[in-house]
Amino acid sequence: MPKIEGRNPVYEALRGNRKIHRIFIQEKISAEVIDDILELAAEKKIPVSRISSQKLDESARSHAHQGVIAEADPLKEYGLADIIEIKENKDGDALVVILDEIKDPHNFGAIIRTAYAAGADAVVYQDRRAVGITPVVLKAAAGAAEHIPLVKVSNINYAIRDLKEAHFWIAGADAAAEQTHFEADLSGSIGLVIGSEGSGLRRLVRENCDFLVKIPMNGELGSLNASVAAAIIIYEIFRQRGKDIS
Repeated sequence: MPKIEGRNPVYEALRGNRKIHRIFIQEKISAEVIDDILELAAEKKIPVSRISSQKLDESARSHAHQGVIAEADPLKEYGLADIIEIKENKDGDALVVILDEIKDPHNFGAIIRTAYAAGADAVVYQDRRAVGITPVVLKAAAGAAEHIPLVKVSNINYAIRDLKEAHFWIAGADAAAEQTHFEADLSGSIGLVIGSEGSGLRRLVRENCDFLVKIPMNGELGSLNASVAAAIIIYEIFRQRGKDIS
């Protein structure tokens, strides 16, 4: 059974629609968010057990459970058709973040967190040669994974093709791009592609993008962390749209 680890991830899962079967909380810990978890669990009639830190450590799949672990159903699965429907029914332009072979779970989780915070509509990721939805990813996302559609696909290039057919412009983040993210026209519905930590966008993915953007860099540093780069460009997209994210 999938596990949710960490105080905020468990709290946000309780606030969301995911079915939670049981919550384990470390003995003798207290905090405002722990009280909130206990209150929501009581409202939803979810059993809560107080156990030792040793037992929590043995049960945990990450090293940052913060004294709270929940057993839950898997996250709701979404497909590209769901995202296209969101776009068609949305009052305004859509934004989908597409991850090309992101392998670091902390980067993946941080991108999910930023995408949700900025009001993006979905995050697309692939099921091979990339990290999946793990407890570490969910912990890094700080609960955001409960509130934004996550779409697993077998082929990023096919996903790009389908989004193009649905009238998304596909922008790839690439250090070799000719224009910066400030100079690019990021209006319209956008699929923003972020490449892997080590090698960036793969060749075919890069070729399938409608245009590429880069983040201007000072000095000799070659590139930014994938989650940092994603955050910078995501917020530039919303800045250009002139919208209040809230």
